Amino acid sequence: MKTGISLAAAVEPGVLRRYASDQIVTLAKLVVENAFQPIVEAGTGTVFGYESLMRGQDRIGYDTPADILDEAHRAGQLLQLEQMVASRGLAKFATLSNFSTSTLFLNLDVRLIPDGERLVESLLQHLRTASIPPSSICFEFSERFDNTSVPEFAALVSKLRKAGFKLAIDDFGVGHGEMKLLCDYAVDYLKIDRHFVAAIDRSARKRHLLKSIVNIAHVLGTRVIAEGIETEAEFIACREYGVDLVQGWFISRPTTHISELAPSFPHLQELGKSKRGSQSLDEILIRKQIELLPTVYENDSIDSVFELFRRNPRQAFFPVLNANDEPRGIIHEQHLKEYIYQPFGRDLLKNKMYERSISHFVEMAPIVGLDSDAEQLMAIFANMEGSNCLILTDNMRYAGVVSAASLIKVINEKQLKTAEDQNPLTGLPGNHAIRDFMRQSGRDGDEVRHFCYCDFDNFKPFNDAYGFHLGDHAISLFAALMRRYFFAERHFLGHVGGDDFFIGVVGWTKEELTEILDRLISDFHEDVLDLYSDEHRAAGRILGHDRTGVEALFPLMRCSIGVLELPKDLVIDDINRVSAEIAVIKSAAKESEEGLAFHFLGEAN
Repeated sequence: MKTGISLAAAVEPGVLRRYASDQIVTLAKLVVENAFQPIVEAGTGTVFGYESLMRGQDRIGYDTPADILDEAHRAGQLLQLEQMVASRGLAKFATLSNFSTSTLFLNLDVRLIPDGERLVESLLQHLRTASIPPSSICFEFSERFDNTSVPEFAALVSKLRKAGFKLAIDDFGVGHGEMKLLCDYAVDYLKIDRHFVAAIDRSARKRHLLKSIVNIAHVLGTRVIAEGIETEAEFIACREYGVDLVQGWFISRPTTHISELAPSFPHLQELGKSKRGSQSLDEILIRKQIELLPTVYENDSIDSVFELFRRNPRQAFFPVLNANDEPRGIIHEQHLKEYIYQPFGRDLLKNKMYERSISHFVEMAPIVGLDSDAEQLMAIFANMEGSNCLILTDNMRYAGVVSAASLIKVINEKQLKTAEDQNPLTGLPGNHAIRDFMRQSGRDGDEVRHFCYCDFDNFKPFNDAYGFHLGDHAISLFAALMRRYFFAERHFLGHVGGDDFFIGVVGWTKEELTEILDRLISDFHEDVLDLYSDEHRAAGRILGHDRTGVEALFPLMRCSIGVLELPKDLVIDDINRVSAEIAVIKSAAKESEEGLAFHFLGEAN
């Protein structure tokens, strides 16, 4: 190997390439290697699989993998080269300790589609030797050419599906016919091209496109992979807009060394703690409604399916899984009836010449992760006409199904829980709703957002002197003023507790918000003066005790407001960081003469 490399370095690339055109596979065997790049679950940081990438072609004069593939095609050796690269990739994959629970992604050149049957048979033989199920292999259809224009394409897809292989659309959005592929074929994964991921945290247009693509894919039972992620902000934005799997240099670069492949990535788990550290209310309620139906594996016999329906006469459908426990869709009783009730129907199904496997009857169903919002699940249901259920997954594996009726129960219970969280004095949402608003707003950087934390100054001396009745009156008075000035639907008003309040504002400038908050502070101060005695109003002070019990004179009550501004295009998932910044600015507001202080998230204190 070392000799071949040194010779390659010494010979002019043009001379080497002219020689290589005749002996390209022979030379490739000496220098080409398979590099693996991890594809990781966005929510957990756990490795789901690896994309096999070609490396080393530069040693024989080809700048990119595409160059050597083009040359092999011109020389009539593309099939042999791809067979060699794929077989080596499978052999390397089989040496991984987690290969039985992982997926290997292989690129399928469209020019090989006419020879697809030979390539598939060759791969199946390698898989049998290595004891790897076909469901551990996913073929990526390249965007370089229009796959669907090749006459043999439909037959090859059918063969791949029947064999149990998984399918992905590569570089979605920049190539040929991806929407046609997604529309006409059952695709397991959709890989969003790097173009749509780059700087997505700073582009509202890209975020809207990503959100729409993810929703469409999930309705069709397709999982979404964001490739080319290079920054933390890109990762957070992709995850929060529903991407299932991620790939890119921020997670891990491709490597030819097996020892460098990790089973999980702690830095992604750390980034996920603020969201994933505990279950959301939606997930808790959804888990209570999950129905864990028996499942059918796509390589099970037709007889076993008949038996399952016989044992469960009231069940009209069952989820279908691959050998890796990933959902492929559902099998419905009505699709088998034409065979069950016609003469010799069952015999016909079981006839090997007729070739009607379980995969032939799999019907598409929406597939979504358990950590999705209940409203998001209901929207998917509404967009999937005639769907029997949503299939839910936990870490990409089957977790159960949920019906529309069950989702309605979830949403009703969520509304009840939200109502319970409201403050009984003011009727405003409490801490759970406030954190949900902050989290959702943090993830959506389309506009400027302001989080306003309101706290009464010198409330304790007033409450001690005048009693809880007037203290509650002051709290109700402030809540009424908040409603007067912040009445638009997109404004959020919350009651943290006691004399602490929260205002969330989206889309206003600092100047617009300052004007309204100045009025709110001024009106509240004037209104609470009427709650004091003439003596205290004239003195402008009140005798009371501080929180340590020391007697002192205190100014009359006012409200101070600390405002944290999240600039447009900033996407943040760390609510604990937001809360810490609010605590700092709250102190600054109390110390200011106006009772109002602004702070930009990320600026030095």
